[in-house]
Amino acid sequence: MLEYARWKYVVALIVLLASTLYALPNLYPQDAAVQITANRGFAVDEALDARVEGLLAEAGITPRSVAKEGDSLLVRLDDADQLRAAEMLRAALEGGYTVAQNLASTVPGWLDTVGARPMLLGLDLQGGVHFLLQVDQQAALERRESAFAEQIRVVLREQKIASQEVTVRPTDVLVRLSREEDLSDAIAAVAVDAPELALEPLRGASGPGFVARIPEATLDMLLTEAINQNVAILRNRINALGVAEPIVARQGESRIVVQLPGVQDTALAKRVIGATATLEYRAALLTGPEAIEAERTGRVPPEGRLYYLRERDANGNRIPVVLAKRVIAAGDQLVAATSITDQETGTPGVSVTLNASAGQRMFDFTSQNVGKPMAVVYIERVPEVRIVDGKEVRSTRVTEEVISVATIRGVFSRQFQTTGLESQQEAQQLALLLRSGALAAPMEFVEERIIGPSLGAENVERGLLTIAASFLLVLVFFVVYYRTFGLITNIALLLNLLMLVAVMSVFGATLSLPGLAGIALTVGLSVDANVLINERIREELRAGNTPLSSIATGYEKAAGTIADANVTALLAGIALFVFGTGPVKGFALSLIIGILTSMYTAVSVSRGVATLIYGRRRKLAGLAI
Repeated sequence: MLEYARWKYVVALIVLLASTLYALPNLYPQDAAVQITANRGFAVDEALDARVEGLLAEAGITPRSVAKEGDSLLVRLDDADQLRAAEMLRAALEGGYTVAQNLASTVPGWLDTVGARPMLLGLDLQGGVHFLLQVDQQAALERRESAFAEQIRVVLREQKIASQEVTVRPTDVLVRLSREEDLSDAIAAVAVDAPELALEPLRGASGPGFVARIPEATLDMLLTEAINQNVAILRNRINALGVAEPIVARQGESRIVVQLPGVQDTALAKRVIGATATLEYRAALLTGPEAIEAERTGRVPPEGRLYYLRERDANGNRIPVVLAKRVIAAGDQLVAATSITDQETGTPGVSVTLNASAGQRMFDFTSQNVGKPMAVVYIERVPEVRIVDGKEVRSTRVTEEVISVATIRGVFSRQFQTTGLESQQEAQQLALLLRSGALAAPMEFVEERIIGPSLGAENVERGLLTIAASFLLVLVFFVVYYRTFGLITNIALLLNLLMLVAVMSVFGATLSLPGLAGIALTVGLSVDANVLINERIREELRAGNTPLSSIATGYEKAAGTIADANVTALLAGIALFVFGTGPVKGFALSLIIGILTSMYTAVSVSRGVATLIYGRRRKLAGLAI
């Protein structure tokens, strides 16, 4: 007796409808667009909308639409106008806004409401954004030398050795001592605390001292570590953006390649990747009238440095403050950071947790300075692009602002809160940058490419043509060779492909050329399963069994063989996914999903269709197979 439970039909119908719904967004193409995002102190509002439309009209560019989407202004354009519009708007809005080329989705809102989104495509199929970043190795060296200089100061202070100066020079650190008899003790103490430094004593008319140099081998190691740390930090930042299968890799000695396939917010990605935001906690030496006088006369204490508060006075003038050169704690010493809203003032802020050494230093400082002011310095490096003589000139804008000067009311160490930020969005972004870590060396964008579908059109056409041709040949073959059961098999194959696309879309899988190869292989595996079933039914008919019995027995006996074959392939796919990277992982993912969907459609769905056609026929003379 050929039976198929009604609930299985219900499940199959739900699967069909859900697969159609979630595969549907892949039919909608993407628009070329220019995305405009406001920097701090600027806003995306109606005035910007009107200004952008006016600039486009002056340039003779007709946009498809100009509308605010989220926190950005999105200008949809024809492909031919995208680059020209981006260059023009970037020059006109320089400083206040980040302008980036993008690809905008055209999926209807009702599909997006139910979570139906198109499948992410790799750079070789859909395009995306490609960044090439240059690591500033000299800045990394200077930062490391400054850290060594601070380390030497601490060692001399702990050993109670008086020094006249500790100066960072282009290739070394110069240390001058007050007394000749302290020279050997100073060198010995520094050698123990910083064994990686090469120390050379100095004697003569200029006074006793020594020079600390970083050996060549150590220097190469430090620069390599700086690049590797930047790669790791960029991965953390990009993961926080939710980009599927990004590529972050070192290229050559001092460059890093970042590829973000299918990215939707290039402006945010560029800001998060390129910006370096951190905090420094310093003692406030002069504030109020004393700081104003120091700014006017230029007489800043030798141990201090002039900064300015973020806020301005009633006349719009900047408010000076003199802070200590010595940093109590910095952003790279944080182990946790969370955006908060201060319960007392309602202002946005960041709750930070320092590591053990910085926490101890903060404890020592606050213990000795209760009632005195401490300042929080916000430091941000933002990459900028200017158009000079028709060419892009890239630079980095460094902003250092004192966001808070507060009196120390009590002793604290590792955990505390920092307020004074302008918005909750700024607090969230700062917390993200602090969590992902401080870059070991500054970077600048030396290349930025938005790779559109046209660049991979040939690959897309060939890949889809291969799958379509093989699929069509298989469909024709099955109808000719297996007749009615060939038609049943074709229904199962079509549903398998529909389910595969839907599942990959739901889980946000990235499809690349290797992924297309995985889909083609999945079609082959699904064909194998259906061939096993059809040939098994033929064997049962040749053995003299009734048609209905042959169908039931054929499906039951073929199911075990199909499961064995697919489980073996599934294990291979899992191994490729776990141990592979990049294209191999994409191939493995489409293979794994395809195996699971093909097992369901071949064993269950095709049997349901066969039961629907033959199940109610009591007197069946034969089968069209």
